[in-house]
Amino acid sequence: MTSPDQVAAQILSTKSLSVSQTWLNAFLSSSSTSQRNIPASALAQTAIFRLLASDIKESLSKHRSCVLPVNIHDPTVQERRLQGSIPVQVLDIEDIGTSLWSQIEAIERVERGEAIRGREIVRTIAVGEDSETSENTRSNNNSTSGGASASGNSGYGPHRLILQDAAGTMAVGVEIQRIDGIALEKLAIGAKLLLRNASVARGMVLLSPASVTLLGGKIEALDKPWREGRKARLLERTAGVEGE
Repeated sequence: MTSPDQVAAQILSTKSLSVSQTWLNAFLSSSSTSQRNIPASALAQTAIFRLLASDIKESLSKHRSCVLPVNIHDPTVQERRLQGSIPVQVLDIEDIGTSLWSQIEAIERVERGEAIRGREIVRTIAVGEDSETSENTRSNNNSTSGGASASGNSGYGPHRLILQDAAGTMAVGVEIQRIDGIALEKLAIGAKLLLRNASVARGMVLLSPASVTLLGGKIEALDKPWREGRKARLLERTAGVEGE
């Protein structure tokens, strides 16, 4: 029989994730895995898939080498560097390079099934698709072809993220260099990132391709309500700006 240590070692070596022993034991004893003699490598792949859809506060180790400093958001610390690899999950993403109204208008175009090509508004809904699915498909195609943009811009931010580690500590991450895969239409809430020796300045984690590895994943219970409520949150923020 494959031992938990073998599976944990496979996950650590392939994804640099230190899994919680409690979570791993529960995974291995589940009916889907306990009835068969499955190689450690195959079990590890299944475990990784489930890890990426899990809340890391429940699934990953809380050892101090695997989590953020508890005072990471202290603005009085001018600069520090996180040591080693620290997994985090995304709780929020914001495009800070695009105006609030532009983002609202982009959402409304999705709702109408429209996209922008140059100065022309084109319909993007295909028969049998809902507007969001059609728009996402169009957006993904155009990101590589240079054609129509669903949001009317490149969607390249920069972005501001709220990140959370396995211990529940939260931090703000700011994209200082473009990171492929970090975009509103690509990065799900609950997605997992691996911070590698990242710099922190005045309480903000500086995100760059050299310091971030995207592992993917999504927490469905968080992602769906976040997307459904995004327009309302943006409208609320515009109302606050207008009231100042």
